[in-house]
Amino acid sequence: MQFVESSHSVYSLSYHIVWVTKYRRRILNPGVVDYLKSIFPKLLRSIPGVVIEEIGFDKDHIHFVMIIPPKYSISDVVGKLKSQSASMMRERYNWLSRVYFKENVVWSTGYFVSSVGANEEVIKNYVKYQGQRDLGQLHLEL
Repeated sequence: MQFVESSHSVYSLSYHIVWVTKYRRRILNPGVVDYLKSIFPKLLRSIPGVVIEEIGFDKDHIHFVMIIPPKYSISDVVGKLKSQSASMMRERYNWLSRVYFKENVVWSTGYFVSSVGANEEVIKNYVKYQGQRDLGQLHLEL
C-alpha cells in the first residue's frame, strides 16, 4: 500500500477501473494498444497527482489500477481520459470512422470502478479497537 502526501492530506486511494469499446467492438489491436499506452501519460499531465499504476488491455476493454487524489472525482478523471483518448484515436486511425460510421465515438458510455486497498477486516478491527488496546506501555519501568 502506497501513501501519498499532499499539502493538506495523506491518502492511499487506488481504484480498479474498466471501460469498454462502444458495442464491444474488438478494435484494441497491438498497434492501438501501444498508441494508448503512449498517450495516457501525456493526458495525465493535465491532472496532477493521478497515476496509472497498472494497465491491461483486451480486444474490447481496458483495465487500469489508478491512484486518484481526493481532490478529483473519479468520473471527471475517467471522462477526461475517455473523451481525449477517443478524439486522439479518431484522428490517428481513419479506419475507426468505418467501424463507428454513424457516431463519433470509440468508448461505450459508463465504466466500472472499485476501490483497491487494505484488507477490509484489518481496517474494521483498527477502527473498532482504536484507543482501546493497551500496548503495554503503561507498565514500562523507567
